[in-house]
Amino acid sequence: MDTHVDLGALPVDTSAPVLVTGATGYVAGWIVKALLDAGVTVHAAVRDPGNAQKVQHLQDAADASPGKLRLFASDLLREGSYTEAMRGCRIVVHTASPFVRSVRDPQRDLVDPAVRGTRNVLRTAGEVGGVERVVLTSSVAAMIGDAEDILTYPGRTVTEDSWNTTSSLTREPYSYSKTLAELEAWRIAQEQNRWRLVTVNPGLVIGPALNSAPTSESFTIARQMASGRMRFGAPRVALTVVDVREIAYAHLAAAFLPDAEGRHLLAAESTDIVDLARRLLPAYGSYPLPRRDLPKPLAVALAPAAGLERGYLRRNIGYDLRVDTTKSRRDLGVRYRPAQASMEEMFGQVVGAGGR
Repeated sequence: MDTHVDLGALPVDTSAPVLVTGATGYVAGWIVKALLDAGVTVHAAVRDPGNAQKVQHLQDAADASPGKLRLFASDLLREGSYTEAMRGCRIVVHTASPFVRSVRDPQRDLVDPAVRGTRNVLRTAGEVGGVERVVLTSSVAAMIGDAEDILTYPGRTVTEDSWNTTSSLTREPYSYSKTLAELEAWRIAQEQNRWRLVTVNPGLVIGPALNSAPTSESFTIARQMASGRMRFGAPRVALTVVDVREIAYAHLAAAFLPDAEGRHLLAAESTDIVDLARRLLPAYGSYPLPRRDLPKPLAVALAPAAGLERGYLRRNIGYDLRVDTTKSRRDLGVRYRPAQASMEEMFGQVVGAGGR
């Protein structure tokens, strides 16, 4: 496993600590490690600093790097809980946000933590003083809800100018939460002039995790592939994927490049679940991977068993997804690795942990 993020000639400033919220997360762990490897002191905001299982991979990264790690207890919904962690920081990287598809109460479980948490962190940045830049981990989900959005975009292509207009509390609520959180971030940013907001909007994150029990949606998909739950096939719903290490690099570029501004769409490739599974066949062909598209009527009928909405599949099966990543390549210097390499590393980690 490639355990380093290549920062190249990125001008990383090590003179002040950097705050990373949600630091135990899949993406955040790689951001923390890249900062530590560059010699930065990282203020890692987590729910429970005393939970050794959750924070051990961060401690391990710190032990093997020139940077220093300080853990701070924080809560997205508790005002002021990021104040101590933010003191002395010029850069804040806000990654903390729930990422689950199936919830009982979308407002309580998705929208409130995403929106109120973003408001909490960004308002603290204005109150503490000294913060010059906030990098927000948004998502391609804030740019597109489903195929109805695609039909309205110039060239039917997702760009930094695209906004999700189709999601709601009852229709793809996760995407709705990411959209509302980013809109709130831009609203707050435009009301002040102390710090600059830059967002990173990745597609589905793939690649290895630093922690031993990752909970991301992509690892859930990989476990389903390994277990045989998809052995009869999967619906052909287009999605974009990007390696977690490219996302970590993009966050540091957004934080430290002097001219970085606005939104940045991150996507290595447009693909779908069956196509991703086919990439795994050369190395993992003995596993019950999905090898064919499910016919649309069957996919729609089986949707609830897979934790998907029937309406979502009806609206999205059979559409292509085109994205323009010119800005992330040009302005941040992101170089995308092939999805196959990322999938093989992630899947190998899953089956190595008994995910079959």
